[in-house]
Amino acid sequence: MKSHTMLTPENKLKKIIIIGDRVLIRPKKDNERTESGLYLPPGVQEKEVVRTGWVMKTGPGYAIPFPADGEDEPWKEPEEKVSYIPLQARVGDLAVYLQKGSYEVLINGEKYFIVPQANILMLEREEDLFD
Repeated sequence: MKSHTMLTPENKLKKIIIIGDRVLIRPKKDNERTESGLYLPPGVQEKEVVRTGWVMKTGPGYAIPFPADGEDEPWKEPEEKVSYIPLQARVGDLAVYLQKGSYEVLINGEKYFIVPQANILMLEREEDLFD
């Protein structure tokens, strides 16, 4: 019998699965600073075209199906074999992304965006920040 654990804000993101080439981003708050001092001028932010945020989860990447094995054996059940080209974005990266084409979602009352990797313009990675 499977035990049910209580859903808390801390484990809510663990239950979320991001699909394909998408990334879950928590928008950066105005008072959050990065070590390298990445800063978008107010003029850029006011247009709501380019945003920054923290990568919270990533999808598996771009799906690539394997060539079908055993096509000459019609009695075999086809197996779904999928491989993925991984995404460049990693959990913990600071992403500069285009908001257009992104989807806003609320998780535990906090705003997140589901962003296709193609909308990410730049990543800032603190290699030792999360190690």
